[in-house]
Amino acid sequence: MNSRNYVKRAMDIVVGGLMLVVLAPVMAAVAGALLAFSGRPVLFRQVRPGLHQVPWTMCKFRTMRPARDRAEFWHGDDERTTKLGRFLRRTSLDELPQLVHVVTGRMSLVGPRPLLVEYLPRYSAHHLRRHEVRPGITGLAQVSGRSRLTLGQRLDLDVRYVDEWSLWLDIRILCRTLTVPFQTGHATGQTIADIDDVNLCGDREEEIASR
Repeated sequence: MNSRNYVKRAMDIVVGGLMLVVLAPVMAAVAGALLAFSGRPVLFRQVRPGLHQVPWTMCKFRTMRPARDRAEFWHGDDERTTKLGRFLRRTSLDELPQLVHVVTGRMSLVGPRPLLVEYLPRYSAHHLRRHEVRPGITGLAQVSGRSRLTLGQRLDLDVRYVDEWSLWLDIRILCRTLTVPFQTGHATGQTIADIDDVNLCGDREEEIASR
């Protein structure tokens, strides 16, 4: 691990740990609300590629109704999303459990958002470089007009982040992230398929939204 990685990891442990302690009551309140209004499970789990494409299981608060059987049909993710889930997505509170991943080293506070493992074979060599760093809770693409960007533009910003990383850049992204939930045009129902201009998801139309 070089000095750059030591500095970034130290910030993740210190800042992520403090945020986890401070926001623990909020996380408990969200978990309680989900139990009361949506039932179990409270957490949504899915395998995502991490640093150097190594797969791991990511957790976040559940925002959608689970399909109880194969006969149950939903017209897209937006129909499955609960009212509470829309609020959690709009405020990014659904991402709070990922602070545990930050402290344990699976994620970073700032980095490319982890997408699906199924996408790995479809990345260009250039875009595959986004996995040279740990995935993040927020990233350069998320504070650069994410709902107005195509998927290719987001992936380009991920690679730009890898090339231009500095502690100051992370601090700027974290500060700008605080304003994102209050910006107009914040698309909570947008899916990868809606913005896919690089054929990353092929014929899949049911992909999870990129938050």
